[in-house]
Amino acid sequence: MSKISVLVVDDASFIRDLVKKCLRNYFPGIRTEDAVNGKKAQAMLAKEAFDLVLCDWEMPEMSGLELLTWCREQDNLKTMPFIMVTSRGDKENVVQAIQAGVSGYVSKPFTNEQLLTKVKQALNKIGKLDTLMNSAPTKMNSAFGNDSLSALTGGKAAVVAPSAAPTPAAAPSRGLLNSPPVKAPAAASASASAGGRGQGQLRLSSGTQQCVIKALSIKEALLVVKRTDTLPQVLDNAVLDLEQGDNAEIARLNGYLHAIVAHEPKPDSEWLQLTFRFIDQDAQKLDYISRLIARGTAQKHFVPGA
Repeated sequence: MSKISVLVVDDASFIRDLVKKCLRNYFPGIRTEDAVNGKKAQAMLAKEAFDLVLCDWEMPEMSGLELLTWCREQDNLKTMPFIMVTSRGDKENVVQAIQAGVSGYVSKPFTNEQLLTKVKQALNKIGKLDTLMNSAPTKMNSAFGNDSLSALTGGKAAVVAPSAAPTPAAAPSRGLLNSPPVKAPAAASASASAGGRGQGQLRLSSGTQQCVIKALSIKEALLVVKRTDTLPQVLDNAVLDLEQGDNAEIARLNGYLHAIVAHEPKPDSEWLQLTFRFIDQDAQKLDYISRLIARGTAQKHFVPGA
């Protein structure tokens, strides 16, 4: 059994579970522990040794950058591989992390292959990769396969047609599905091309798409996107970039796709409606969403959630 141990640090339990499942599926026997923020991780690192840390940047109490800086100040943690797994992919943030001593960088949203590549590179540098690779399966399995729509469609992409009424188990929180539909795909297209308020950018592992916010609550957003050759899948992790207000402030909201339906009641619908669930627990982001809801409601850019 592998003695390699990894600490996964993220305030979103959904991301922690995805990362741990990815590692366990590809490296049987690997030991994974997790922490909800930098402060908890700091306490764990002070008590026991880990071979690798996979850490988010934006977290309450102590950020990933602060934890990285602290690690590099400790004699026993100076050379420990530390990989940032974050939606902060701007050049200035990457440079800041490199200057603080980061070992690698994985941008959200990520695929399991991207994550595993960085993990193998980091462990190879400290001579601990062979132990893990000896226990790995012959072919790389999709760590998220059982959690995605592909598991239900035999690997074929599919669009779920909208039903007359959602079942209670699949319905998102009250307010979003009850909001009036976008009047026409053309209206959504014009709004998106104009770059007006109430719009955003959705980053998926398959690419980036402009989107229109149809409805918004503190827990989720209902988005309208144009259909592409590569269809998004349920439970794909994603990042929603929103720019709002006179100062053009931008928030990077981490989440996952909770539901996908065709905008039009036909299999070749040109537009899709995505329910995007937020997973951030950061107080600043929750406050931002609250202000965004208030501003969007007042200016009628979208329908507020309940």
